[in-house]
Amino acid sequence: MGLIQFLASAGASLFGKGKNEADEIKKLLEKDMAGKIQNLNVAFKDGTVTLTGSCDTHATREKAVLLAGNVKGVKAVDDKLTSPPAEEPTQFYTVKKGDSLSKIAKALMGDGNKWPKLFEANKEVIKNPDLIYPGQQLRIPKG
Repeated sequence: MGLIQFLASAGASLFGKGKNEADEIKKLLEKDMAGKIQNLNVAFKDGTVTLTGSCDTHATREKAVLLAGNVKGVKAVDDKLTSPPAEEPTQFYTVKKGDSLSKIAKALMGDGNKWPKLFEANKEVIKNPDLIYPGQQLRIPKG
């Protein structure tokens, strides 16, 4: 996937005084992607996260990149993860002010009632379907 840009001012706040950014992102990935990424390594420099390791699926790879990128202070993720090839191309969407999952589902999936499918495709990134924020990036499932 290469280098993916993110909005550094948006996202979950993980970094605090005395915390190692790479360690905090690695903990997040290990918790939310438990057992799905082998030999995970995370580096952080100048706002860019570099991820290496082997993912069980391409969807896991995409979710790991989104988890790392949707952290306040991260401006880019250099994806050096490996995975099986994607079954089909994935569309990504950056949340805008005033968006909701149903609004996004209606615009991109043709039906606002498909928001649960959108939530399910991003459950590692979205903990509460009512709490999405501008700048957050999401995977858009097919159909």
